Amino acid sequence: MQITVVGAGVSGLTTGIRLLQQGWQVRIISKEFSPDTVSDVAAAWWYPFLVEPVEKTNQWSIQTFNELVRLRESEGVECISMRLGREYLEQECAPPGWSFDIPHFRILNQDEIIGNYEFGWELEAPVIEMNLYMPWLLSKFKTLGGSIESNEFDSIEEVPGEFIVNCSGLGARLLSNDEEVIPVRGQVVYINQDPGFGRYDQQPETLTYTIPRRDVTVLGGTAQKGDWDTTIRERDTEDILSKCESFWPELNRENIVGSAVGLRPSRYKLRLEMEIVDKKKVIHNYGHGGAGVTLSWGCADEVVKLLKINMLI
Repeated sequence: MQITVVGAGVSGLTTGIRLLQQGWQVRIISKEFSPDTVSDVAAAWWYPFLVEPVEKTNQWSIQTFNELVRLRESEGVECISMRLGREYLEQECAPPGWSFDIPHFRILNQDEIIGNYEFGWELEAPVIEMNLYMPWLLSKFKTLGGSIESNEFDSIEEVPGEFIVNCSGLGARLLSNDEEVIPVRGQVVYINQDPGFGRYDQQPETLTYTIPRRDVTVLGGTAQKGDWDTTIRERDTEDILSKCESFWPELNRENIVGSAVGLRPSRYKLRLEMEIVDKKKVIHNYGHGGAGVTLSWGCADEVVKLLKINMLI
């Protein structure tokens, strides 16, 4: 049986790999491939960010956490590393549901909390260098026998095949006529300086992060809903640097080596479900917001389950 996956971002590639591992024939059709996808510029620290429904995304996030650790430890994927990070919050709250399922999570001591924040926690989680990880995923997909094709469509009805997986991200606005999919603009700055551990404020209004990778540290960020601008804006760069300096006073602007912008494919609720469209069986897997990497393997496994169920219908 041949399955067509639309979209070659991190969701499309991981889904394609999982389908191939089940023994199915898979082709990925996309307008863009790495290094030109939004996934290639993702900051990519594992963290369930801006995504609903929580009861399902927590589960899919943990599945992805475990797979990323396995890839690093068992398959030697060196662009995945485990780093400590501290999230700061304005008031005390219950730990997130996923915190009970990862090896290292603790509430910060009061003397570890910075600035005007009142609460926080520390976790160890995967950090992924997407400029290396995306080519690795594409190579893995091809090695398993997958094929790729460059093309774009105006509707699902135009996509060839009986079984289709829609991983088109923002493209779902057109492909599925889904106006609930909107861009959430993210701008980052790259700096050749290591902060030791990551520092985070994950609230969209005050979003701030320093994500240490092997090559650079990623400074962010922005979460600008409905903003389609993919150019670097100097006022955002200055805002990012000012916020990060309040978290990390040792930050040296002379070490800045670049910037990037990406549009997160956001939706009020992630769409992962089966639909019959013009006699085609379509599984939608889009709307991951800022958690595309975090949800990727868990959602791919869910696609496999849905396909197995609906192949019998």
